[in-house]
Amino acid sequence: MTELALMPWTVERANRALPLVRRIADDLVRAYAEWRDLVERFEVASTSNSTASGEEALRLQREVQRLAGEIEDFVQELHDLGVECKSFETGLLDFPSEREGRPVYLCWQRGEPRVAHWHELEAGFAGRQPLD
Repeated sequence: MTELALMPWTVERANRALPLVRRIADDLVRAYAEWRDLVERFEVASTSNSTASGEEALRLQREVQRLAGEIEDFVQELHDLGVECKSFETGLLDFPSEREGRPVYLCWQRGEPRVAHWHELEAGFAGRQPLD
């Protein structure tokens, strides 16, 4: 992680980084949805006794592993920026920040136009509050 990523995020800095973060989140959500679908198909193929299903299970297993690697890469990209991924499914991300001298998260979810919420470290998504 770069020294720049260790600095607490400001709302302005988070919103400036959002075009890049949004692209990573979009890729992450897409890859995760595809991974889940392939895992389900792999489970079905691997329980069948036919040779064709066995070959299909091996192919699906390779694809599942490839996508898992992609997902790990996207999470690492976010981590390198100093952003925490809270949900692969929805693209929920937290930017470590400070508010009134205490650590908090700036919170953004895929589809939102800008970073406009924050929450206490332990509060999670349910504790989201709009920024002033």
